[in-house]
Amino acid sequence: MDYIDLKTIPHYADCEPLVRALGYVLVDLKIIPQKTTTKITAVIASRNPAKTIGVEDCSKVHHALLPRLEALLGTDNTYMELTSPGTDRNIKNAAEFALFAGTEIRVWDKGLSDWVSGTISAADSESLTLVCDGVEKKYKYDEIAKAKFLHS
Repeated sequence: MDYIDLKTIPHYADCEPLVRALGYVLVDLKIIPQKTTTKITAVIASRNPAKTIGVEDCSKVHHALLPRLEALLGTDNTYMELTSPGTDRNIKNAAEFALFAGTEIRVWDKGLSDWVSGTISAADSESLTLVCDGVEKKYKYDEIAKAKFLHS
């Protein structure tokens, strides 16, 4: 699994403090210029892993984030879709692990050729630490083929 620093995502560093000030975590941000409009997709999560994101949460962040992005992009010809990670999210970027500390996930361990489930206790640019059955296990990102939220 690749680790791509979130600060390298265009405009992420400009938008993350605003989202954090509203009480949320900016998980992903994509800006895709199209012929006549600019499509923006953003994913937010709660800082509390036990709390889910609802329509009101998405609306609150959308109303604050869209004007910021339009100012940064120099256009108001935009379409923005803002969502929660959802319960079946595939974790695409290893940098996301740090955002979801305390969340139960499962990772495909290449060495075992099997899923391993646990709670994220720590993550950095090199590895992920999961608590599995009360025991901490550290995984380097090159040992992980894929990762998903654990359905509750």
